[in-house]
This record gives sequence, structure tokens and C-alpha cells, in this order.
Amino acid sequence: MGRGDLTNEQWARLEPLLPTGIKSGRPPTWSKRQLIDGSRWRTRTGAPWRDVPARYGPWQTVYGLFRRWQRDGTWRRILTALQAQADATGLITWEVSVDSTVARAHQHAAGARKGGSGNAKNRAGSTSSRPTMGSGVRGVG
Repeated sequence: MGRGDLTNEQWARLEPLLPTGIKSGRPPTWSKRQLIDGSRWRTRTGAPWRDVPARYGPWQTVYGLFRRWQRDGTWRRILTALQAQADATGLITWEVSVDSTVARAHQHAAGARKGGSGNAKNRAGSTSSRPTMGSGVRGVG
């Protein structure tokens, strides 16, 4: 069992919520517990699916189960059932607290001058937008 794998207690709570297969034929090579642990490993680490460790089964099988349950809403049903169980035992507090001690402003609100500073006519010391000619240069007619 890996560090982040489901404990026996967690598995006992999760197993009754899982869908049961109706297929007849050859039994699966990989248990649902291994495949779920593989999905949890991948979700927790953020690694590519191809990097799922072999102890969880082939990455294609782990991914296939994850996507199939994602599409048909199984993950959502499991989450809802687990939340209902936790709420019934008083383990969830549904209070929302918003902390506004960190309020971030946009980068342009950081005190820059309004006219912009990358422009030559707005730089300090510049009085004209046209270049001036030296006194020894003859002007055009």
C-alpha cells in the first residue's frame, strides 16, 4: 500500500457506494481499489496518466475507469453520498467565511502615472513633441 492509498477503513466506507458490474465473463485483473488508488495518485500528483505507477494497473485501464465514471456521474454520486454521511454524523460545518485581509489590485493600479511613462513626450524635461534643430542648421524655406 502506498502512502496516499485508501486505508481499510476508508475502503469499507467507499466500497458500498461503488457501481456493481453486471458483465459476465472473465474476472477483472485489477481490483477497483487499485484502479481508484491509481486515479487518486494521478489527481493528487498532477502527473501525466502515462506516469501512473504499475502497482495500480496499466495507465489506460486507470484512465478508462476514471473517465467512464466522470462521464456517467459516478464520481459526483460518490461525493454526494460521502458528504451526506459526513453531514449526518456532524463532521461537516456548512458555514462560509470570507476573509478579505488580502485584497489584490491589478498590476496597473500599482501607482504608475496615468499618461504612461514609456512615451517620449511624457518624459520629464521634454517640452515639445517635435525635435528642435540646432542654430547652425538652415531650416526649410
